[in-house]
Parts: sequence; structure tokens; C-alpha cells
Amino acid sequence: MNEILNDIFGKGRDLTTLQVGLRAAAMFLVALIMIRVGGKRILGRKTPFDTIVAIMMGAILSRGVVGVSPFGHTVVAVAVMIAIHRLISVLCIYNQHFAWLVMGGPLVLYDKGELNQKNMKRCSLSRNDLLQSLRHNTHHATLDKIEKAFMENDGHISFIIKKEDAG
Repeated sequence: MNEILNDIFGKGRDLTTLQVGLRAAAMFLVALIMIRVGGKRILGRKTPFDTIVAIMMGAILSRGVVGVSPFGHTVVAVAVMIAIHRLISVLCIYNQHFAWLVMGGPLVLYDKGELNQKNMKRCSLSRNDLLQSLRHNTHHATLDKIEKAFMENDGHISFIIKKEDAG
């Protein structure tokens, strides 16, 4: 059986074009299965935690496609990484302190008329960056009607409109 698989998928770096194509197709299916097993958050949430998993998964699987690493080893490595991601995600559900450590939390950028310069610098944001997000997200041009603005842990800026202006 191993001999047949080596004939189909090749072994090592001396692969034919057809073998690389077959490896790519197989790795595509492996990636699809791993994403389904890992859950929608891997590609849906876009937090640094999830982005790291997606990037690493692509990097590891690509090694199996081009023959740098053995095919089976790359599948096992990705499966272990997805299992760890899933475990950490579940732990974050039950332990908010752990979730904060792994995923971070929102930073206040603007509150009741004041820019939080420390957090703005921490996020590498200028006032113009904040105003651009304000225009995109709320269709307001100034912060006059905004109660608070946050940098969310997924990198998006969210705005809370003042209660008297919410209607």
C-alpha cells in the first residue's frame, strides 16, 4: 500500500507536476476537513489568535504539497494544531481571564469627548484613522454624536452613539 501511495503522491522533493497537483488536491481536502473540525471561528473571527492558526496551517500544509515534509507528517501537524486551537477556544469560554490573556479585549479610544492618546498610540492610530472608521461605520463626520469608541480585539473600531442621538 505504501508503495502505491508513493507512486501516486511521490516521495521527497523529486515530484512530478502531476504528483504536486495530486498533493495539492489532497491537501485542499485536508485543509477543508481541518477547518470544519476546528470550527468556523478559525476563518470567521479574525482575531490574532485565529489568524495565527490560519497562517500556520497554510504554511505547514504547503510543505506537504511541495514535498519538503512528508505528506503524513504535515497532516498530523495540522491536526494537532487544530486540536490545540479548539482546546484553547473551549478554555476561553469557561475562563474569562484565560480568554483575555489569549485574545485580548477592547481598548477605549474615545470616551465622552476625550481621545485616549495612550490607547491610540498603542493601536498605532491617528485621529484621522479614527475619523475614517467613524465615517465608514456610522456615516458621521465628527465625534460629536459619539459616546465611546473601541478598538476591538479583531482590529475593528466600534462606536457607541450617544443615547439622545441614537434614535
